[in-house]
Amino acid sequence: MILVLLGPPGSGKGTQGALLKSKLGFEHISTGDMLRAEVAKKSHLGLKAEEYMKQGLLVPDDLIIAMIKNILSQAPHKNYVFDGFPRNVNQAEAFETMLNTMGLQVDKVFYFDLDDDVIIKRLSGRRVCPKCGATYNIYYQKPKNDTLCDNDNTPLIQRDDDKEEVIANRLRVYKEQTFPLIEYYKSKGKLFVVSANGTQEEVFEKLKSML
Repeated sequence: MILVLLGPPGSGKGTQGALLKSKLGFEHISTGDMLRAEVAKKSHLGLKAEEYMKQGLLVPDDLIIAMIKNILSQAPHKNYVFDGFPRNVNQAEAFETMLNTMGLQVDKVFYFDLDDDVIIKRLSGRRVCPKCGATYNIYYQKPKNDTLCDNDNTPLIQRDDDKEEVIANRLRVYKEQTFPLIEYYKSKGKLFVVSANGTQEEVFEKLKSML
């Protein structure tokens, strides 16, 4: 089974992908993680991708598709969940073409629906420990001390991409590029809308019932 998770930044795609992996045994594929892994092992595709990344450019679709094909070819009968890919209709069409050559298809697409004001609160409230990587939220998951990490007392930081003006821009870009994907998969009868309001566990239960 191949699943695709869609939704704006902060809607919980990554968290739900990780839960599908830990609780139901899916292979969780995030393109960001995949790119970093290919670059780290200096594979042929990774070296090509690194040239674009160093210039601050998006890695071309054909390179991303080739990396995904490598992963799927090694274990085509596993269950996969794609988090944040495809990002636009062009990628979705290229992905579909590649899957067809392997006798595979996207089975279900889950769109995590969440209001912009909730997303901004979720992301702007995020604080990260620069030492151990632990993540907190000043609204939902506070550290014991307002500004220090529970694990090592390191002062917490707010990442640049979690600042309100940056989040507003990320949401604008998302709507321009990714929103048409919702119609694309809806027209194929593969789209399921999940309300992303609620705890991680509540959202996961909704997801499981739709599976």
